[in-house]
Amino acid sequence: MRGSGSVPELVAQARAGEARAVARLITLVEDESPLLREVMAALAPYSGEAQVVGITGPPGVGKSTSTSGLVTELRRAGRRVGVLAVDPSSPFSGGALLGDRVRMAEHATDPGVYIRSMAARGHLGGLAWTTPQALRVLDAAGCDVILIETVGVGQSEVEVAGLADTTLVLLAPGMGDGIQAAKAGVLEVGDLYVINKADRDGADQVARDLRGMLAYGSRAWRPPVLRTVASESVGLAEVVAEIDRHAAWLVESGELSRRRTRRARSEIEAIALTSLRRDWADVGGSHRLDALADDVAAGHCDPYTAADDLLAGP
Repeated sequence: MRGSGSVPELVAQARAGEARAVARLITLVEDESPLLREVMAALAPYSGEAQVVGITGPPGVGKSTSTSGLVTELRRAGRRVGVLAVDPSSPFSGGALLGDRVRMAEHATDPGVYIRSMAARGHLGGLAWTTPQALRVLDAAGCDVILIETVGVGQSEVEVAGLADTTLVLLAPGMGDGIQAAKAGVLEVGDLYVINKADRDGADQVARDLRGMLAYGSRAWRPPVLRTVASESVGLAEVVAEIDRHAAWLVESGELSRRRTRRARSEIEAIALTSLRRDWADVGGSHRLDALADDVAAGHCDPYTAADDLLAGP
């Protein structure tokens, strides 16, 4: 690994809180290194301890400012914090357009905070497909809380709910009809709803709309509606308190175990399907698919028969 140490050494260094080792392990994840299987096997005994909080919402609601403020509150309580900020991808390099320390520079020198930007690289759902593995790295590195801030792509961001223990949905007044959030689907996934920029006109209306829609739900957990002005650190302590209250409920109700099992199932499925696609491409599957697509387009066979032929192999 070009002088970077063996995988066991990297894992040991990451466990000791060495930021460079954590960075190297996440880079191996993002690059889909041949060592990735060894890395994940080495991390497995140390995962499952961190509290994972997803932060999502429409563009412009202040996700980055809110994330930075929550880091401050969590550090005030003495917790080690990891942040995965999933940014839009550069169309040229595939890398994150926004630097991982540009928006949260005040935490850059804090050894109790690790911040990493990850490129979504065109993946739908607001997350990079490697986010679950990067999450495992931060978990094993001893983070007490991991915040996942998703790209602002609106309705596709609901994927974060499948990865987080607690999903925080951010909204803001003055961004059009508050009901639009429900149409975008984000109101179906939240465990907490936070109206940021609550000092602006319209905050009361957004709160009423939210509470009215949530009243029709039948979930065992009743999501609270909170207000913040993240740029002035107003209301963030209350948000952390509600995150902790939800964490306690997850354990008491058994929902934490169910959510994490679903998360692991999705991760296994994604890895397996990726491997199958690669194996299939290696044996000329893409050429076979092109030929079958021509047949379906020409009306020579139906898509179900074509799919059966494709699965049957050459």
